Amino acid sequence: MEALGPLSDNGLVRLLDADGTRVADPDWEPYAEHLTPEALRLAWRLMTLTRAFDAEATSLQRQGELGLWVSCLGQEAAQIGSGTAIREPDYVFPSYREHGVALTRSVDLPQMLTLFRGLEHGSWDPAQHSFHLYTLVIGAHTLHATGYAIAMDRDGLVASGNPDKDGAVVCYFGDGATSQGDVNESFVFAAVNNAPIVFFIQNNQFAISEPTTRQSRVTLAQRADGFGIPRVRVDGNDVIAVHAVTQWALRHARAGQGPVLIEAFTYRMAAHTTSDDATRYRTRADEEKWRQRDPIARLETYLDAIGELTQEYRDSVAAEAKALGKRTRETVKSWERPPMLEMFDHIYAEPHAQVEAERAWFDRYQQSFIDEGSHA
Repeated sequence: MEALGPLSDNGLVRLLDADGTRVADPDWEPYAEHLTPEALRLAWRLMTLTRAFDAEATSLQRQGELGLWVSCLGQEAAQIGSGTAIREPDYVFPSYREHGVALTRSVDLPQMLTLFRGLEHGSWDPAQHSFHLYTLVIGAHTLHATGYAIAMDRDGLVASGNPDKDGAVVCYFGDGATSQGDVNESFVFAAVNNAPIVFFIQNNQFAISEPTTRQSRVTLAQRADGFGIPRVRVDGNDVIAVHAVTQWALRHARAGQGPVLIEAFTYRMAAHTTSDDATRYRTRADEEKWRQRDPIARLETYLDAIGELTQEYRDSVAAEAKALGKRTRETVKSWERPPMLEMFDHIYAEPHAQVEAERAWFDRYQQSFIDEGSHA
């Protein structure tokens, strides 16, 4: 496995400048040379569709159709760049904002919204998509991901001698999660067990309202040093660079060389969730500065410059995005309120005494209102 290229502690891997100019970097070019114009057009399309879905879901929450929404606006390059480097039998453990990664794993985006409408505990089949269910508890899934990676290694799915069949785990979380004990415990277990896992931090610079500068005195990537984990820091708004570093990290992990930590430095252009008011902790000037670094516009500028983004293709993607928005809207508004007792279904694979006792209690509680009404 090739070694990491030389980087300063605060350096960012970048292959596409904010103005859409291609940057030469001999250390990382080998991991991006397979990105043909067709592959970059696909990345632009997936980023555009992710943003369209995100905007529709935000509108649906504002209309009272969803209980909550967690936007990934501005983080599309980090998600699509890394997601397109993942393959079978790799397995993904997301947190709750990885809508673009879900799209790359063929998860049906409108169906995901049953979780945010409160209709299901989970909204897709993890076995079918190699993409675990969303985890709303900050950082808890990193331990699950590490255990899964260790099991992959022990099942012979790593460093088998056939690189085309080897797999690894990619675990996504945000900058705020790095302050959680679960995440740091995961680093310990992953390091000492040489687990084939890529820890992918989407550093969008705010843990809800707390800036990263209040969470760490060093870059988040540097935290890996204390655990003996290789790390790399990448411009999270550069889809080409993100793909390249994820490609390197996954090859490293699949080859049995252990965990890697990636810090994708990006910016959350929306609020933390639809229940958050971002104007209370950041300025409009700062938001505007980062709008100028829009990841989709950056790639679009580059594709325009090399003559690879025709008006016909733009129109096709725009129509696809509009259709996705329409299907999302119609799907959500077609859902009826399910029986309340369904909340107790699918908690465990096998019957569970405590869940059944709670179901019975809640059934009696609901029935008490009906009984009272009949005696009125």
